[in-house]
Amino acid sequence: MATESLTSTTQRAGADALSTESGPQIKVQFTTQLPDLQLPEQHTGPILVPASLRRYGLSTLVNHLLGTSRPTPFDFLISGAIILRTSLDDYLAASGRSAETTLVLEYMPSLVPPLPLASFEHDDWVSCVDVRSATSAAAAGAAPAGGHERILSGSYDGILRVWNTSGQLLAASPGAGAGGGGGHGSNVKGGFLCAIKAASFMSATRLVSSGMDRTVRVWKYTDATATAAAAAADDDGPASASASASSAARIEPEMELYGHTASVDAIAVHEPTSRILSASADGTIGIWSSAAARAPAAPEARLPPPSHAPRKKPASSSGRARPHPAVPQRGPLRLLAGHTGPVSSVRFAAHDPTVAHSTSWDHSLRTWDLPTATLVDSRTTAHALLSLACLPSLQLLAAGTSARHITLLDPRAHAARVVAMTLRGHANAVVALAPDPGCEYRLLSASHDGTCRVWDLRARTPGPPVVPEPAPGATDGAVVVQSLYTIERESCGRRRVVAGEGVKVFDVCWDPEVGIVSAGEDRRVQINRGQGGGGGGGGGGGGG
Repeated sequence: MATESLTSTTQRAGADALSTESGPQIKVQFTTQLPDLQLPEQHTGPILVPASLRRYGLSTLVNHLLGTSRPTPFDFLISGAIILRTSLDDYLAASGRSAETTLVLEYMPSLVPPLPLASFEHDDWVSCVDVRSATSAAAAGAAPAGGHERILSGSYDGILRVWNTSGQLLAASPGAGAGGGGGHGSNVKGGFLCAIKAASFMSATRLVSSGMDRTVRVWKYTDATATAAAAAADDDGPASASASASSAARIEPEMELYGHTASVDAIAVHEPTSRILSASADGTIGIWSSAAARAPAAPEARLPPPSHAPRKKPASSSGRARPHPAVPQRGPLRLLAGHTGPVSSVRFAAHDPTVAHSTSWDHSLRTWDLPTATLVDSRTTAHALLSLACLPSLQLLAAGTSARHITLLDPRAHAARVVAMTLRGHANAVVALAPDPGCEYRLLSASHDGTCRVWDLRARTPGPPVVPEPAPGATDGAVVVQSLYTIERESCGRRRVVAGEGVKVFDVCWDPEVGIVSAGEDRRVQINRGQGGGGGGGGGGGGG
Protein backbone atom coordinates (compact mmCIF):
# COMPACT_ATOMS: atom_id res chain seq x y z
CA MET A 1 0.00 0.00 0.00
CA ALA A 2 2.91 2.33 0.77
CA THR A 3 4.26 1.85 -2.74
CA GLU A 4 0.86 2.54 -4.28
CA SER A 5 0.47 5.71 -2.19
CA LEU A 6 3.86 6.98 -3.22
CA THR A 7 3.09 6.18 -6.85
CA SER A 8 0.00 8.40 -6.67
CA THR A 9 2.13 11.18 -5.19
CA THR A 10 4.65 10.72 -7.97
CA GLN A 11 2.04 11.13 -10.70
CA ARG A 12 0.51 14.22 -9.09
CA ALA A 13 3.94 15.83 -8.74
CA GLY A 14 5.08 15.22 -12.27
CA ALA A 15 2.15 16.73 -14.18
CA ASP A 16 3.42 17.27 -17.74
CA ALA A 17 6.83 15.79 -16.94
CA LEU A 18 5.54 12.34 -15.91
CA SER A 19 3.90 9.73 -18.10
CA THR A 20 0.48 8.19 -17.46
CA GLU A 21 -0.16 5.18 -15.22
CA SER A 22 -0.89 2.94 -18.18
CA GLY A 23 2.78 2.69 -19.24
CA PRO A 24 5.36 0.29 -17.80
CA GLN A 25 6.69 1.13 -14.35
CA ILE A 26 9.90 0.30 -12.50
CA LYS A 27 11.09 0.63 -8.92
CA VAL A 28 13.60 3.32 -7.99
CA GLN A 29 15.20 4.28 -4.70
CA PHE A 30 16.57 7.81 -4.16
CA THR A 31 19.73 8.64 -2.24
CA THR A 32 22.15 11.54 -1.94
CA GLN A 33 25.45 12.34 -0.23
CA LEU A 34 24.43 15.95 0.44
CA PRO A 35 23.05 16.37 4.00
CA ASP A 36 20.97 19.45 3.18
CA LEU A 37 19.17 17.61 0.36
CA GLN A 38 18.29 14.39 2.21
CA LEU A 39 14.76 13.08 1.64
CA PRO A 40 12.61 12.02 4.58
CA GLU A 41 13.08 8.28 5.04
CA GLN A 42 9.50 7.51 4.00
CA HIS A 43 10.11 9.16 0.61
CA THR A 44 13.37 7.45 -0.38
CA GLY A 45 11.59 4.43 -1.81
CA PRO A 46 11.45 1.97 -3.41
CA ILE A 47 8.98 3.98 -5.48
CA LEU A 48 7.15 2.91 -8.63
CA VAL A 49 7.69 5.44 -11.43
CA PRO A 50 6.96 5.42 -15.16
CA ALA A 51 9.78 3.74 -17.08
CA SER A 52 9.70 6.51 -19.67
CA LEU A 53 10.92 9.12 -17.16
CA ARG A 54 14.03 11.05 -18.05
CA ARG A 55 16.21 13.41 -16.01
CA TYR A 56 13.67 16.25 -16.06
CA GLY A 57 10.80 14.11 -14.79
CA LEU A 58 12.90 12.56 -12.05
CA SER A 59 14.16 16.00 -11.06
CA THR A 60 10.57 17.27 -10.81
CA LEU A 61 9.69 14.32 -8.61
CA VAL A 62 12.61 14.83 -6.22
CA ASN A 63 11.83 18.54 -5.92
CA HIS A 64 8.24 17.65 -4.99
CA LEU A 65 9.36 15.11 -2.39
CA LEU A 66 11.79 17.66 -0.92
CA GLY A 67 9.06 20.31 -0.87
CA THR A 68 11.40 22.94 -2.34
CA SER A 69 9.94 26.40 -2.89
CA ARG A 70 12.28 26.99 -5.84
CA PRO A 71 12.87 23.98 -8.12
CA THR A 72 16.47 22.74 -8.32
CA PRO A 73 17.61 20.83 -11.43
CA PHE A 74 19.13 17.49 -10.46
CA ASP A 75 21.29 14.88 -12.12
CA PHE A 76 21.13 11.19 -11.29
CA LEU A 77 23.89 8.64 -10.84
CA ILE A 78 23.13 4.96 -11.29
CA SER A 79 25.30 2.58 -9.27
CA GLY A 80 27.55 5.55 -8.46
CA ALA A 81 29.06 5.59 -11.93
CA ILE A 82 26.73 6.46 -14.79
CA ILE A 83 24.85 9.75 -15.07
CA LEU A 84 21.43 9.07 -16.52
CA ARG A 85 21.30 10.68 -19.99
CA THR A 86 18.33 8.70 -21.39
CA SER A 87 14.97 7.44 -20.15
CA LEU A 88 14.93 4.73 -17.50
CA ASP A 89 13.70 2.06 -19.89
CA ASP A 90 16.34 2.97 -22.49
CA TYR A 91 19.00 2.64 -19.80
CA LEU A 92 17.71 -0.79 -18.78
CA ALA A 93 17.70 -1.98 -22.38
CA ALA A 94 21.22 -0.67 -23.08
CA SER A 95 22.67 -2.14 -19.90
CA GLY A 96 20.86 -5.48 -20.20
CA ARG A 97 19.24 -5.14 -16.78
CA SER A 98 15.81 -6.53 -15.92
CA ALA A 99 12.77 -4.27 -15.53
CA GLU A 100 12.24 -6.00 -12.18
CA THR A 101 15.45 -4.41 -10.89
CA THR A 102 15.24 -1.69 -8.28
CA LEU A 103 17.42 1.16 -9.56
CA VAL A 104 19.28 3.12 -6.90
CA LEU A 105 19.44 6.74 -8.12
CA GLU A 106 21.84 9.14 -6.42
CA TYR A 107 20.71 12.72 -7.04
CA MET A 108 22.80 15.91 -6.95
CA PRO A 109 22.41 19.49 -8.23
CA SER A 110 23.10 19.77 -11.94
CA LEU A 111 25.96 21.73 -13.40
CA VAL A 112 24.44 24.98 -14.63
CA PRO A 113 25.24 25.61 -18.33
CA PRO A 114 28.27 27.94 -18.49
CA LEU A 115 26.95 31.09 -20.19
CA PRO A 116 29.13 33.83 -21.75
CA LEU A 117 29.94 36.58 -19.26
CA ALA A 118 32.66 38.74 -20.86
CA SER A 119 35.46 38.82 -23.43
CA PHE A 120 38.63 40.89 -23.67
CA GLU A 121 40.05 41.71 -27.09
CA HIS A 122 43.79 41.64 -27.88
CA ASP A 123 45.92 42.80 -30.80
CA ASP A 124 46.92 39.27 -31.81
CA TRP A 125 46.10 35.62 -31.12
CA VAL A 126 45.86 34.82 -27.41
CA SER A 127 47.90 31.71 -26.71
CA CYS A 128 47.55 31.22 -22.96
CA VAL A 129 45.58 32.27 -19.90
CA ASP A 130 45.72 31.89 -16.13
CA VAL A 131 43.66 33.13 -13.17
CA ARG A 132 44.57 34.28 -9.68
CA SER A 133 41.71 34.26 -7.19
CA ALA A 134 41.19 33.52 -3.51
CA THR A 135 41.12 29.78 -4.23
CA SER A 136 43.90 29.47 -6.81
CA ALA A 137 47.33 28.01 -6.02
CA ALA A 138 49.01 31.37 -6.69
CA ALA A 139 46.96 32.97 -3.91
CA ALA A 140 48.61 30.96 -1.14
CA GLY A 141 49.49 33.34 1.69
CA ALA A 142 48.09 36.39 -0.13
CA ALA A 143 44.57 35.66 -1.30
CA PRO A 144 42.98 38.55 -3.18
CA ALA A 145 39.77 39.98 -1.79
CA GLY A 146 36.52 39.37 -3.60
CA GLY A 147 36.33 41.48 -6.73
CA HIS A 148 40.13 41.65 -7.03
CA GLU A 149 40.65 38.47 -9.03
CA ARG A 150 43.23 38.76 -11.82
CA ILE A 151 43.38 37.23 -15.28
CA LEU A 152 46.76 36.76 -16.99
CA SER A 153 46.96 36.44 -20.77
CA GLY A 154 49.86 35.84 -23.14
CA SER A 155 49.67 36.74 -26.79
CA TYR A 156 51.42 36.12 -30.09
CA ASP A 157 52.43 39.80 -30.02
CA GLY A 158 54.88 38.89 -27.22
CA ILE A 159 53.09 40.79 -24.46
CA LEU A 160 51.76 39.58 -21.12
CA ARG A 161 48.66 41.36 -19.89
CA VAL A 162 46.91 41.37 -16.52
CA TRP A 163 43.20 42.18 -16.41
CA ASN A 164 40.52 42.49 -13.79
CA THR A 165 37.25 40.63 -14.27
CA SER A 166 35.58 43.79 -15.60
CA GLY A 167 37.86 43.77 -18.62
CA GLN A 168 40.09 46.62 -17.49
CA LEU A 169 43.72 46.21 -18.58
CA LEU A 170 45.80 46.71 -15.43
CA ALA A 171 49.33 46.04 -16.67
CA ALA A 172 51.29 44.91 -19.73
CA SER A 173 54.83 43.57 -20.03
CA PRO A 174 57.55 45.14 -22.17
CA GLY A 175 57.26 44.04 -25.80
CA ALA A 176 59.92 42.81 -28.19
CA GLY A 177 60.94 46.35 -29.05
CA ALA A 178 61.25 47.54 -25.46
CA GLY A 179 64.40 49.39 -24.65
CA GLY A 180 66.48 47.64 -22.01
CA GLY A 181 65.30 44.18 -23.02
CA GLY A 182 63.24 41.82 -20.94
CA GLY A 183 60.37 41.20 -23.37
CA HIS A 184 59.91 37.97 -25.33
CA GLY A 185 61.75 38.29 -28.64
CA SER A 186 63.74 41.34 -27.48
CA ASN A 187 66.99 39.45 -28.06
CA VAL A 188 66.22 37.92 -31.44
CA LYS A 189 65.38 39.06 -34.92
CA GLY A 190 62.11 38.14 -36.62
CA GLY A 191 58.71 39.21 -35.35
CA PHE A 192 57.20 35.73 -35.07
CA LEU A 193 59.80 34.76 -32.47
CA CYS A 194 58.25 37.08 -29.90
CA ALA A 195 55.12 34.93 -29.54
CA ILE A 196 54.35 33.84 -25.98
CA LYS A 197 53.23 30.20 -25.76
CA ALA A 198 52.63 29.72 -22.01
CA ALA A 199 52.15 31.93 -18.94
CA SER A 200 51.26 31.39 -15.30
CA PHE A 201 50.94 33.15 -11.97
CA MET A 202 53.66 31.80 -9.68
CA SER A 203 52.57 33.91 -6.74
CA ALA A 204 50.81 37.18 -6.03
CA THR A 205 53.91 39.09 -7.13
CA ARG A 206 55.56 36.87 -9.74
CA LEU A 207 54.66 35.65 -13.22
CA VAL A 208 56.36 33.10 -15.45
CA SER A 209 56.14 32.87 -19.24
CA SER A 210 57.77 31.05 -22.14
CA GLY A 211 57.74 31.49 -25.87
CA MET A 212 58.98 30.88 -29.34
CA ASP A 213 62.17 32.82 -28.57
CA ARG A 214 63.34 29.66 -26.72
CA THR A 215 63.33 31.32 -23.30
CA VAL A 216 61.52 31.06 -19.99
CA ARG A 217 61.08 34.41 -18.24
CA VAL A 218 60.27 35.37 -14.66
CA TRP A 219 58.50 38.68 -14.07
CA LYS A 220 57.85 40.86 -11.06
CA TYR A 221 54.20 41.86 -10.86
CA THR A 222 53.15 44.84 -8.77
CA ASP A 223 49.42 44.97 -8.18
CA ALA A 224 48.84 48.24 -6.35
CA THR A 225 45.26 48.51 -7.56
CA ALA A 226 43.47 48.50 -4.25
CA THR A 227 45.85 50.95 -2.56
CA ALA A 228 45.98 53.32 -5.51
CA ALA A 229 42.24 53.16 -6.01
CA ALA A 230 41.54 53.99 -2.38
CA ALA A 231 43.95 56.94 -2.42
CA ALA A 232 42.60 58.30 -5.69
CA ALA A 233 38.99 57.83 -4.59
CA ASP A 234 39.61 60.00 -1.54
CA ASP A 235 40.94 62.81 -3.72
CA ASP A 236 39.26 62.71 -7.10
CA GLY A 237 36.39 60.23 -7.12
CA PRO A 238 35.80 56.83 -8.80
CA ALA A 239 36.92 57.79 -12.31
CA SER A 240 40.32 58.95 -11.10
CA ALA A 241 40.57 55.90 -8.86
CA SER A 242 40.19 53.57 -11.82
CA ALA A 243 42.85 55.37 -13.85
CA SER A 244 45.29 55.51 -10.93
CA ALA A 245 44.78 51.83 -10.15
CA SER A 246 45.55 50.81 -13.70
CA SER A 247 48.70 52.91 -13.90
CA ALA A 248 49.94 51.60 -10.53
CA ALA A 249 50.10 47.96 -11.65
CA ARG A 250 53.34 46.95 -13.37
CA ILE A 251 54.97 43.91 -15.00
CA GLU A 252 58.76 44.13 -14.91
CA PRO A 253 61.37 41.58 -16.10
CA GLU A 254 63.12 39.81 -13.24
CA MET A 255 65.06 36.96 -14.84
CA GLU A 256 65.66 35.30 -18.23
CA LEU A 257 66.25 31.54 -18.41
CA TYR A 258 68.22 30.09 -21.31
CA GLY A 259 68.90 26.47 -22.27
CA HIS A 260 66.36 25.28 -24.81
CA THR A 261 67.10 25.24 -28.54
CA ALA A 262 63.50 25.48 -29.79
CA SER A 263 60.16 26.97 -28.83
CA VAL A 264 59.14 26.50 -25.18
CA ASP A 265 55.48 25.58 -25.47
CA ALA A 266 54.39 24.76 -21.91
CA ILE A 267 55.41 25.47 -18.34
CA ALA A 268 54.47 24.33 -14.84
CA VAL A 269 55.30 26.20 -11.63
CA HIS A 270 55.60 25.19 -7.98
CA GLU A 271 56.13 28.25 -5.79
CA PRO A 272 56.90 26.47 -2.46
CA THR A 273 60.00 24.82 -3.98
CA SER A 274 60.85 27.72 -6.34
CA ARG A 275 60.77 25.28 -9.25
CA ILE A 276 59.69 25.80 -12.85
CA LEU A 277 59.28 23.04 -15.44
CA SER A 278 59.33 23.74 -19.18
CA ALA A 279 58.32 21.62 -22.17
CA SER A 280 60.11 22.39 -25.42
CA ALA A 281 59.85 21.52 -29.08
CA ASP A 282 63.53 20.48 -28.84
CA GLY A 283 62.33 17.29 -27.09
CA THR A 284 63.61 18.17 -23.61
CA ILE A 285 62.10 19.19 -20.28
CA GLY A 286 63.82 21.95 -18.36
CA ILE A 287 64.06 22.14 -14.56
CA TRP A 288 64.70 25.71 -13.39
CA SER A 289 64.98 27.67 -10.17
CA SER A 290 62.99 30.86 -9.89
CA ALA A 291 65.58 32.21 -7.43
CA ALA A 292 68.42 33.85 -9.35
CA ALA A 293 70.87 33.34 -6.48
CA ARG A 294 70.41 29.55 -6.64
CA ALA A 295 70.30 29.19 -10.42
CA PRO A 296 73.39 28.30 -12.47
CA ALA A 297 74.83 30.63 -15.06
CA ALA A 298 73.20 30.54 -18.46
CA PRO A 299 75.05 28.40 -21.03
CA GLU A 300 77.03 30.83 -23.14
CA ALA A 301 76.10 29.04 -26.36
CA ARG A 302 72.41 29.74 -25.68
CA LEU A 303 72.74 33.44 -24.89
CA PRO A 304 71.71 36.01 -27.49
CA PRO A 305 74.46 37.50 -29.67
CA PRO A 306 76.25 40.50 -28.11
CA SER A 307 75.00 42.73 -30.91
CA HIS A 308 71.49 42.49 -29.48
CA ALA A 309 72.51 43.25 -25.91
CA PRO A 310 71.42 46.68 -24.67
CA ARG A 311 74.68 47.42 -22.81
CA LYS A 312 78.24 46.09 -22.67
CA LYS A 313 80.88 45.74 -20.06
CA PRO A 314 84.43 46.84 -20.87
CA ALA A 315 86.37 44.32 -22.91
CA SER A 316 87.62 41.32 -21.01
CA SER A 317 91.28 40.38 -20.76
CA SER A 318 90.87 38.36 -23.92
CA GLY A 319 89.74 41.49 -25.73
CA ARG A 320 86.22 40.17 -26.34
CA ALA A 321 83.32 42.39 -25.26
CA ARG A 322 80.85 40.71 -22.95
CA PRO A 323 77.17 41.60 -22.82
CA HIS A 324 75.91 43.21 -19.63
CA PRO A 325 72.23 42.32 -19.59
CA ALA A 326 69.73 44.55 -17.86
CA VAL A 327 68.02 41.42 -16.53
CA PRO A 328 69.82 38.45 -14.85
CA GLN A 329 70.33 35.52 -17.23
CA ARG A 330 70.41 32.00 -15.81
CA GLY A 331 70.52 28.41 -17.03
CA PRO A 332 68.64 25.20 -16.19
CA LEU A 333 69.27 23.03 -13.16
CA ARG A 334 68.81 20.06 -15.49
CA LEU A 335 67.52 19.30 -18.97
CA LEU A 336 65.68 15.97 -19.13
CA ALA A 337 66.12 14.12 -22.41
CA GLY A 338 64.12 11.05 -23.39
CA HIS A 339 61.26 12.07 -25.62
CA THR A 340 61.84 11.54 -29.33
CA GLY A 341 59.52 14.33 -30.42
CA PRO A 342 58.46 17.81 -29.27
CA VAL A 343 57.29 17.87 -25.65
CA SER A 344 53.77 19.31 -25.59
CA SER A 345 52.99 19.54 -21.88
CA VAL A 346 54.49 19.01 -18.43
CA ARG A 347 52.93 18.88 -14.95
CA PHE A 348 54.11 18.43 -11.40
CA ALA A 349 52.49 15.36 -9.84
CA ALA A 350 49.47 16.49 -7.85
CA HIS A 351 50.72 15.45 -4.42
CA ASP A 352 54.47 15.19 -4.97
CA PRO A 353 56.49 18.08 -6.45
CA THR A 354 59.51 15.80 -6.83
CA VAL A 355 57.67 13.89 -9.59
CA ALA A 356 56.63 15.22 -12.99
CA HIS A 357 54.61 13.91 -15.93
CA SER A 358 55.13 14.93 -19.55
CA THR A 359 53.41 14.30 -22.88
CA SER A 360 54.84 14.47 -26.36
CA TRP A 361 54.18 14.29 -30.06
CA ASP A 362 56.07 10.96 -29.87
CA HIS A 363 52.78 9.44 -28.51
CA SER A 364 54.22 8.85 -25.03
CA LEU A 365 53.43 9.81 -21.44
CA ARG A 366 56.55 9.85 -19.28
CA THR A 367 57.03 10.06 -15.53
CA TRP A 368 60.18 11.64 -14.09
CA ASP A 369 61.89 11.74 -10.70
CA LEU A 370 63.10 15.34 -10.54
CA PRO A 371 65.77 15.20 -7.79
CA THR A 372 67.65 12.49 -9.68
CA ALA A 373 66.58 13.60 -13.19
CA THR A 374 65.59 10.00 -13.88
CA LEU A 375 62.93 8.61 -16.22
CA VAL A 376 60.72 6.46 -13.99
CA ASP A 377 58.11 5.18 -16.44
CA SER A 378 57.02 5.54 -20.06
CA ARG A 379 53.60 4.72 -21.51
CA THR A 380 52.99 4.69 -25.26
CA THR A 381 49.62 5.47 -26.82
CA ALA A 382 48.26 5.33 -30.36
CA HIS A 383 48.30 9.08 -31.03
CA ALA A 384 50.31 12.24 -30.45
CA LEU A 385 49.57 13.68 -27.00
CA LEU A 386 49.13 17.46 -26.97
CA SER A 387 47.93 18.40 -23.47
CA LEU A 388 47.86 17.06 -19.94
CA ALA A 389 45.88 17.40 -16.69
CA CYS A 390 46.11 15.56 -13.37
CA LEU A 391 43.05 13.94 -11.76
CA PRO A 392 44.63 12.97 -8.43
CA SER A 393 41.59 11.59 -6.59
CA LEU A 394 40.96 9.19 -9.47
CA GLN A 395 44.68 8.35 -9.86
CA LEU A 396 44.44 9.19 -13.56
CA LEU A 397 46.03 11.58 -16.04
CA ALA A 398 43.99 13.12 -18.84
CA ALA A 399 45.77 13.69 -22.16
CA GLY A 400 44.37 15.54 -25.17
CA THR A 401 45.29 13.97 -28.51
CA SER A 402 45.78 14.91 -32.13
CA ALA A 403 43.04 12.38 -32.92
CA ARG A 404 40.35 14.70 -31.49
CA HIS A 405 39.66 12.76 -28.30
CA ILE A 406 40.86 12.79 -24.68
CA THR A 407 42.56 9.74 -23.26
CA LEU A 408 42.50 8.96 -19.55
CA LEU A 409 45.74 7.22 -18.65
CA ASP A 410 46.61 5.20 -15.57
CA PRO A 411 50.26 6.02 -14.76
CA ARG A 412 50.63 3.39 -12.05
CA ALA A 413 53.20 0.72 -12.84
CA HIS A 414 50.84 -2.11 -11.87
CA ALA A 415 47.93 -0.86 -14.01
CA ALA A 416 46.38 -3.62 -16.15
CA ARG A 417 45.94 -1.33 -19.13
CA VAL A 418 47.34 2.03 -20.17
CA VAL A 419 44.07 3.69 -21.26
CA ALA A 420 41.25 3.65 -18.72
CA MET A 421 38.70 5.78 -20.58
CA THR A 422 38.17 7.79 -23.76
CA LEU A 423 36.27 11.10 -24.07
CA ARG A 424 34.93 11.73 -27.57
CA GLY A 425 33.21 14.73 -29.14
CA HIS A 426 35.74 17.27 -30.40
CA ALA A 427 36.23 17.75 -34.15
CA ASN A 428 39.89 18.81 -34.01
CA ALA A 429 43.00 18.46 -31.85
CA VAL A 430 42.55 18.80 -28.07
CA VAL A 431 45.26 21.22 -26.98
CA ALA A 432 44.40 22.22 -23.39
CA LEU A 433 42.78 20.60 -20.35
CA ALA A 434 41.72 21.84 -16.91
CA PRO A 435 40.14 19.88 -14.05
CA ASP A 436 37.06 21.25 -12.30
CA PRO A 437 38.31 22.67 -8.97
CA GLY A 438 35.00 21.79 -7.34
CA CYS A 439 34.35 18.25 -8.61
CA GLU A 440 36.88 15.45 -8.94
CA TYR A 441 34.95 13.83 -11.79
CA ARG A 442 34.67 16.82 -14.10
CA LEU A 443 37.10 18.02 -16.74
CA LEU A 444 37.29 20.93 -19.17
CA SER A 445 38.90 20.70 -22.61
CA ALA A 446 39.86 23.19 -25.32
CA SER A 447 40.24 22.31 -28.97
CA HIS A 448 41.27 23.70 -32.31
CA ASP A 449 37.68 23.01 -33.38
CA GLY A 450 36.80 26.36 -31.75
CA THR A 451 35.03 24.95 -28.68
CA CYS A 452 35.54 24.06 -25.05
CA ARG A 453 33.72 21.05 -23.65
CA VAL A 454 32.69 20.12 -20.12
CA TRP A 455 32.90 16.42 -19.25
CA ASP A 456 31.79 14.30 -16.31
CA LEU A 457 33.66 11.00 -16.19
CA ARG A 458 30.59 9.32 -14.69
CA ALA A 459 28.51 10.10 -17.80
CA ARG A 460 29.52 6.86 -19.43
CA THR A 461 27.81 4.98 -22.21
CA PRO A 462 25.91 2.11 -20.50
CA GLY A 463 26.10 -1.48 -21.59
CA PRO A 464 28.89 -3.32 -23.39
CA PRO A 465 32.01 -1.33 -24.37
CA VAL A 466 31.38 0.88 -27.38
CA VAL A 467 35.02 0.58 -28.43
CA PRO A 468 36.02 -3.05 -29.06
CA GLU A 469 38.34 -4.64 -26.52
CA PRO A 470 41.87 -3.87 -27.70
CA ALA A 471 44.18 -6.43 -29.13
CA PRO A 472 47.42 -7.08 -27.20
CA GLY A 473 49.52 -3.93 -27.30
CA ALA A 474 46.66 -1.66 -28.43
CA THR A 475 45.73 1.24 -26.18
CA ASP A 476 42.26 2.52 -27.08
CA GLY A 477 40.01 2.65 -24.00
CA ALA A 478 36.89 0.53 -23.72
CA VAL A 479 34.79 3.06 -21.77
CA VAL A 480 33.50 6.03 -23.77
CA VAL A 481 32.18 9.30 -22.30
CA GLN A 482 30.20 12.03 -24.06
CA SER A 483 30.50 15.70 -23.07
CA LEU A 484 27.86 17.49 -20.98
CA TYR A 485 28.16 20.95 -22.53
CA THR A 486 29.85 22.60 -25.49
CA ILE A 487 31.05 26.20 -25.15
CA GLU A 488 31.25 28.09 -28.44
CA ARG A 489 33.29 31.22 -29.14
CA GLU A 490 31.15 34.33 -28.84
CA SER A 491 33.07 35.93 -31.73
CA CYS A 492 31.42 33.44 -34.09
CA GLY A 493 27.94 34.80 -33.52
CA ARG A 494 25.65 32.56 -35.56
CA ARG A 495 28.28 31.97 -38.21
CA ARG A 496 28.93 28.32 -38.95
CA VAL A 497 32.60 27.43 -38.42
CA VAL A 498 34.20 24.36 -39.98
CA ALA A 499 36.82 22.65 -37.75
CA GLY A 500 37.50 25.85 -35.82
CA GLU A 501 38.71 27.93 -38.75
CA GLY A 502 39.59 31.37 -37.35
CA VAL A 503 38.42 30.59 -33.80
CA LYS A 504 40.76 27.85 -32.57
CA VAL A 505 40.95 27.68 -28.78
CA PHE A 506 44.53 27.52 -27.51
CA ASP A 507 44.19 27.43 -23.73
CA VAL A 508 41.66 27.19 -20.94
CA CYS A 509 41.50 27.66 -17.16
CA TRP A 510 38.73 26.74 -14.72
CA ASP A 511 38.53 28.86 -11.58
CA PRO A 512 35.75 28.51 -8.98
CA GLU A 513 35.54 32.28 -8.48
CA VAL A 514 35.96 33.63 -12.01
CA GLY A 515 34.58 30.75 -14.10
CA ILE A 516 35.79 29.14 -17.32
CA VAL A 517 38.40 31.35 -19.00
CA SER A 518 39.57 30.50 -22.51
CA ALA A 519 41.95 32.05 -25.03
CA GLY A 520 41.98 31.71 -28.79
CA GLU A 521 42.71 32.56 -32.36
CA ASP A 522 39.91 35.12 -32.38
CA ARG A 523 42.22 37.38 -30.31
CA ARG A 524 39.97 37.19 -27.29
CA VAL A 525 39.94 35.97 -23.73
CA GLN A 526 36.42 34.70 -23.07
CA ILE A 527 34.80 34.11 -19.67
CA ASN A 528 31.88 31.70 -19.22
CA ARG A 529 30.12 31.13 -15.95
CA GLY A 530 27.01 29.40 -14.72
CA GLN A 531 24.41 31.18 -12.64
CA GLY A 532 25.41 29.24 -9.55
CA GLY A 533 29.10 30.28 -9.47
CA GLY A 534 32.42 29.76 -11.17
CA GLY A 535 31.98 27.60 -14.24
CA GLY A 536 28.49 26.55 -13.24
CA GLY A 537 28.44 25.55 -9.59
CA GLY A 538 28.58 22.14 -7.97
CA GLY A 539 27.00 18.84 -8.80
CA GLY A 540 27.42 16.59 -11.75
CA GLY A 541 26.39 17.44 -15.24
CA GLY A 542 23.35 18.79 -16.94
CA GLY A 543 21.45 18.51 -20.17
CA GLY A 544 19.23 15.53 -20.80
